[in-house]
Amino acid sequence: MARRHARPRPPNRRTLEPLRDRCVGCGGPLWVAYHSHRTVLTLDGPYRLTVKVRRCQRPTCARFRRPYRPEEEGAWALPQMEVGLDVVALVGALRDGQHRSGPEIHRDLRGRGVDVAERTVAHLLARYEELVALHLADPQRLRTRLAEQGQVILALDGLQPDVGHEVLWVVRDCLSGEVLLARSLLSGTAEDLAGLLTEVVAALPVPIAGVVSDGQHPIRAAVARVLPGVPHQRCQFHSLREAAKPIFEADRHAKTQLKKQVRGVRPIERQVEGRQDDEAGLIRGYCLAVRSALTDDGRPPLAASGLQLQERLSAIHASLGRVAEKGGCPRNSAASGACWGVASRPRRRCGRRFGWRTTGWRRRRPC
Repeated sequence: MARRHARPRPPNRRTLEPLRDRCVGCGGPLWVAYHSHRTVLTLDGPYRLTVKVRRCQRPTCARFRRPYRPEEEGAWALPQMEVGLDVVALVGALRDGQHRSGPEIHRDLRGRGVDVAERTVAHLLARYEELVALHLADPQRLRTRLAEQGQVILALDGLQPDVGHEVLWVVRDCLSGEVLLARSLLSGTAEDLAGLLTEVVAALPVPIAGVVSDGQHPIRAAVARVLPGVPHQRCQFHSLREAAKPIFEADRHAKTQLKKQVRGVRPIERQVEGRQDDEAGLIRGYCLAVRSALTDDGRPPLAASGLQLQERLSAIHASLGRVAEKGGCPRNSAASGACWGVASRPRRRCGRRFGWRTTGWRRRRPC
């Protein structure tokens, strides 16, 4: 949707000048040819930048009339963008660090005074991913980091989104965590994987101390062909997963049986729908806790989801028991008929002595 109101004038102004005043081609003077104006949205507010552009006016120079812009301009924003790099970094941090969605990031930016459209957030996320990819793929930075540790341990694995699609093969260094090579291949034969390993070995400035993989036959053949004599170890995670299969099956069966005993959360939520009192908020909180426990799956074999579900349901049951001991379920409560099997404390009889009924006495229905 197009903008319906004019953007306010930036209260901050800044003039940028080039640091160089002599031409790198002929050594002659660089004259200010024109001024360029651009508005940049930053976390400190919008800025109106006045950019002085210089040119060499000597016709015999190879850089005749080529614009020379200020070096500081690249630290404000990317070319042809009106959003500063600090905003791009914040969008990436909210997305990758806090797992925010697009509308949530947009609301956060509007709360910080950055007036952008919601679709601009998607463009900023794309620019952030491009900048991260360029940083990670910088060969000079990668060589410097690998040279500091003196050796590498390669980890080779493939990811296939669906049957029949290309397989994404990733070669990573286990010591530094850097991705050395990532490429999609139509097949995962030993010849194809040998080509990937040959390319990685040619680009590494340090020796290879070992290789870790899931132990597939094409991978073993490629490693033996390209890296003869280098130790090849099977991935510990894959080995542990294969060894823990019987335990995983038993844990999954236990989780299925636990889920059968705690069904019926949605009807309870419907009974308190539309209510805003404290009791309804408490009931919704317990229902949300049960729903979160049911939908949270562990990562076998490192985390048993069945045991985790049993611990969380036990904690919820204990909390409900403490609530019942303090006073039981209130009268006419929407959840009075579904107290998760926890009996409330019996009430005392009315009357001053001997439990005689007094005037206006009414029997209270227990939970």
